[in-house]
Amino acid sequence: MTTDADWHVSMMRPVTPRTPDGCEECLRLGAPWEQLRLCLTCGHVGCCDSSPLRHARAHAASLGHPLVAPLEPGEDWRWCYMHEAFV
Repeated sequence: MTTDADWHVSMMRPVTPRTPDGCEECLRLGAPWEQLRLCLTCGHVGCCDSSPLRHARAHAASLGHPLVAPLEPGEDWRWCYMHEAFV
């Protein structure tokens, strides 16, 4: 039996960060960010939940791309926004 979490993991693709130097939306707005998250479905780069505008979470909610990875050196984990859990 396939679970929702399995389905989300199946959405992961080999992606290239679209804006490796910052959050796509924050760069356009001139806004600050804390850390960056990479969408594992499309390569969108958004700011984390500690950032004022939380663009990675907004991207996940609006496009249904729930899985992200950190774009920070030395960090290696995956997070599902929909399940609020590491995968």
